[in-house]
Amino acid sequence: MSAIHYREIEGRGAGFWVLAALLAGLIAAGLTAAWFMEHIGHVITGMTNQVVWGMPHVIAVFLIVAASGALNTASIASVFGKVAYKPLARLSGLLAIALLSGGLLVLVLDLGRPDRLAVAMTHYNFRSIFAWNIFLYTGFLAVTGAYLWVMMERRLNDHTRRVGTAAFLWRLILTTGTGSIFGFLVARQPYDEAIMAPMFILMSFAFGLAILLLVLMSACKATGRPLGDAIVMRLKNLLGVFAAAVLYFLLAFHVTKLYQAEFDGAEAFLLRDGGVYTLLFWGGAVFLGGVLPMLLFWLPQTRRSRAAVVWGSLSVVAGGLALLYDIIVGGQAWPLSIFPGMQVSSSFYDGVVNAYTPSLPECALGLAGCAWAAFVTLFALKLLPFMPQSLADDAVEPPARIAGAGATDAAA
Repeated sequence: MSAIHYREIEGRGAGFWVLAALLAGLIAAGLTAAWFMEHIGHVITGMTNQVVWGMPHVIAVFLIVAASGALNTASIASVFGKVAYKPLARLSGLLAIALLSGGLLVLVLDLGRPDRLAVAMTHYNFRSIFAWNIFLYTGFLAVTGAYLWVMMERRLNDHTRRVGTAAFLWRLILTTGTGSIFGFLVARQPYDEAIMAPMFILMSFAFGLAILLLVLMSACKATGRPLGDAIVMRLKNLLGVFAAAVLYFLLAFHVTKLYQAEFDGAEAFLLRDGGVYTLLFWGGAVFLGGVLPMLLFWLPQTRRSRAAVVWGSLSVVAGGLALLYDIIVGGQAWPLSIFPGMQVSSSFYDGVVNAYTPSLPECALGLAGCAWAAFVTLFALKLLPFMPQSLADDAVEPPARIAGAGATDAAA
């Protein structure tokens, strides 16, 4: 591999400022929605005492999970020694910080009383996974910031592997903690499985890599920087493996549930009788998140197409949002099992499937988190050298390997 040269993007064109203005508008709309939710109350949202986690939480969890996975490319380069991924390590770290900050922004503003965050950060119940997450999130930001520092400061490059290993382990712990939020909730029958933790780790790999691919291809196209097939096809094939792995874990999760008679009702609701939740599971999580990307990435007719890479990555993102909506909201829609084996009914919605419809303020707040992550990424690329000047094939792969890969493709 030739020497890697990084350079800021110019960001002087009309397109750059139009995009920045659009993102700023979405952030302002989200802040306005949060203000109304705080001053009027959550009555203006679709959330109730039965469904307390709604659309903002779906998007926040997606961004947090994707942040962990976005750092995977840097980990592959520094921890596992795959030098072909080294040019993307800085961008990988930047996206990890931007996505996590966007997810945390949504969570903090949806508290109803963001000013009470100081209480949550100074009084801990260490039997609660939520208390541990405060340390996991802030620690992830710190260790990823240190990771970027040692990568970008030449005098500290010798420490990249050690700091990268710490970041790799920390993000695995962070995503395990996020998955455990649901896996530990034994009162919610659609949750309550230890497999949630490793499934969320695989989900993070898929979501983060899909976003990295979309940002990389968009940035290179907008700035005119060379982007060869070598790195795109590597990332595309890896994303296909991650999408297949998520689909496998999803199958294992539901087969485990179906094997236990106590979960028959909840499984029938999610997989067959749940209306929008069933549609999101089969059409969103299974087809968009798994089947379609694998077809686009691996069928002979599309496996070398860049358009297929873009559509496949977008499909993984859409399928991921559908899956998290199905897990988070669908899991709350199914009534709590307060008296197992008994039929329960009361004026407090016991034994009743809970209704939920996302409201405009919720959607605006969730989109603001996404816009914040994009806004941070956009201006970081303009101000600091995160992007390589060239990702052409000869800058990523040795010439002999490129020739060998071309011969293999021709033979296929």
